[in-house]
Amino acid sequence: MSQPTAPSSPQLHATRLAGKRALVTGGTSGIGRATALRFAAEGARVAVTGRRAERLAETVAIIRAAGGEAHAIVADHTQPADNARAVAEAIAALGGLDALVNAAGVIGNDGFLAPRAEEWRRVLDVNVEAVYQLTTAAVPHLIEAAKSGRGATIANVSSVASLRPYPNLLAYCTSKAALDMMTQVAAIELAPHGVRANAVNPGVVISELHTITGTVADYPAFLERAKATHPLGRPGTPDDIAALIAFLASDDASWITGGLHSIDGGRALTSLR
Repeated sequence: MSQPTAPSSPQLHATRLAGKRALVTGGTSGIGRATALRFAAEGARVAVTGRRAERLAETVAIIRAAGGEAHAIVADHTQPADNARAVAEAIAALGGLDALVNAAGVIGNDGFLAPRAEEWRRVLDVNVEAVYQLTTAAVPHLIEAAKSGRGATIANVSSVASLRPYPNLLAYCTSKAALDMMTQVAAIELAPHGVRANAVNPGVVISELHTITGTVADYPAFLERAKATHPLGRPGTPDDIAALIAFLASDDASWITGGLHSIDGGRALTSLR
């Protein structure tokens, strides 16, 4: 199975997310890009972050070509100053914030038999620390949106690896488990203020997550094996995950908060084999 090509321009249709102001991180590829495109196609105004300026510009150009509004924010989410700036620039561009999607994430190979302190730090900096920094900066603005009756949401992209252990993915599994708990604490703290928080927990998704970092030696074989490890018989696509995130950000999901939503073709149901 080949890697996905860049998504085509979606046709703009103002529906469930009409007028929503959203900050989506990790918008240069994969789930982050697909989510930014989906939000815009459903009528949201989006600010999108990413480290690769050219790829980020491509995402924004796709949205604008379809008649949507998008703003690029070049940011390295390992840097606290960039995280604070990303929220500030999104607020300035959009005039407020109704939705935060923490889609930026990294993976790495490490474990107790082959400890790699630098890998542990890198993975936790992006998958946990950045989400904490972005969320704490965004929360006052989300509460303000909720008080005005607009509805306000947080969606964190977690993983099936938060729910079950995998060898040689120590930092990744740990970071995603921490992200799940962070999501649930946010949900219960922010519920009285009208802000909802949910996590989505994908299985294997066809994206650049593994190829950029080289964590999988034979990516085509990895995707082929996913047909057997996922009961529905295929790996996921970024669009699969974006569709769920868009639903959770919509008023259709107004009574859903604190959920860890498996979207993995049934993988979390299986035993090791």
